[in-house]
Amino acid sequence: MRPERHRAARLLLLAYVIAALTDLTALLAHGHTAQTLHTVAKPLLMPLLAAQVYARGGAPRLLTAALLCGWGGDTLLLIDAEPAFLAGMALFAAGHVCYLVLFGRGRTDPYLGAGYAAALAATAALLLPALPGGLRIPVAGYSLLLTAMAYRASGLGVRAGLGGALFLVSDTLIATGIADLPQPPVPDFWVMVTYLVAQSLLAAGVLRCQGAPAPAYRDTSTPV
Repeated sequence: MRPERHRAARLLLLAYVIAALTDLTALLAHGHTAQTLHTVAKPLLMPLLAAQVYARGGAPRLLTAALLCGWGGDTLLLIDAEPAFLAGMALFAAGHVCYLVLFGRGRTDPYLGAGYAAALAATAALLLPALPGGLRIPVAGYSLLLTAMAYRASGLGVRAGLGGALFLVSDTLIATGIADLPQPPVPDFWVMVTYLVAQSLLAAGVLRCQGAPAPAYRDTSTPV
């Protein structure tokens, strides 16, 4: 990698970490200032990660597209309205399609697939009856796509497989909140922690299997 690209990637990594820490700190705090920080920081996260991946060189276009779909979804979910939620979910679904195409036909464990299928069935049985009627079919379809992405991610190795699993955990936490089911303390914080780690691991896993240089954030494990 040329020195200027290496410097750009490091600066973008630093910006990504700062934005992530700002957003997570805001979610742990309370008040108008914390909400403002969250509103500003959250939409910066995926563009910074996508730019950092691009700066490293050799990133597939579909990976950039998946991360930018996440940016669109993140931004829309800041709006507390059902149409915005559905539009955001559609963008995340498009990102999962990008990931599935990137994952190709990598070898996966059928026992893991059975585990994901069982988890999907149990989660659907618990969540869908508790959701508003207008969300049940879209959430069911999205859950199937998300679970497929999480399972297929395991074909790229442990890193991407863990990223897919954490993405599933993050979105399940969102769904339990909408369904007014029990959640951990400060659920929005855990939604973002699992989401940020998931996207970082998925990006690193894709780049590693594509033969491109892995992004620098691989050495820092998580953005938090």
